[in-house]
Amino acid sequence: MPTILLTGFGPFPGAPYNPTGPLVARLARLRRPRLANAKIVPHIFPTSYAAVDRDLPMLLTQHNPDALLMFGLAPRSHALRIETRARNVVSLLPDAAGIALPRQAITVGGPAAIAMPAPVHRLLAAVRAARVPATLSRDAGRYLCNYLAWRAAAAAGKNGGPHLVTFVHVPKVAHSARRPGKSRRLSLGDLTRAGTALLAAVAGSCHV
Repeated sequence: MPTILLTGFGPFPGAPYNPTGPLVARLARLRRPRLANAKIVPHIFPTSYAAVDRDLPMLLTQHNPDALLMFGLAPRSHALRIETRARNVVSLLPDAAGIALPRQAITVGGPAAIAMPAPVHRLLAAVRAARVPATLSRDAGRYLCNYLAWRAAAAAGKNGGPHLVTFVHVPKVAHSARRPGKSRRLSLGDLTRAGTALLAAVAGSCHV
């Protein structure tokens, strides 16, 4: 039975509502035949560097997951972005705790980027089959999402680490009906449908 660590983030400056929290809660309650043999461990990170550094090692040690499926918010995006790599960079912006890291690299002297160990094309196809717009991305930003992706991908490279690690950025969601003339914004229901497809694809990849 594969164990999948499923994560999202809480609010952060400029985003008082982060849909990844409700999304993870919904996905953790799923009852689907394709997920019957998977153990889902949900976790919401406070949007701070200290929380990632504290919680991620604890979760990996406690649950020894086979895979990580992580979600974060990209407010300017209009589609899901499946990240293909994490970059060794840090934003100068403070986190939700008001802390900014005193350096510009996550790992000083480390590589410029780490590839995400995941079947990204299979995950992309799964989301598109769920009729949700999605794309592959080579830029996970410089903020907490990229920081978590880097830490998780680095953990996958160690003995006993997870075999599959993927990070997915989601856009803001619509809270009301679309106004005439306005482009359609994805809803939490759309994200849940895409997340369900991703979770099933990740679980299936753990059996390969």
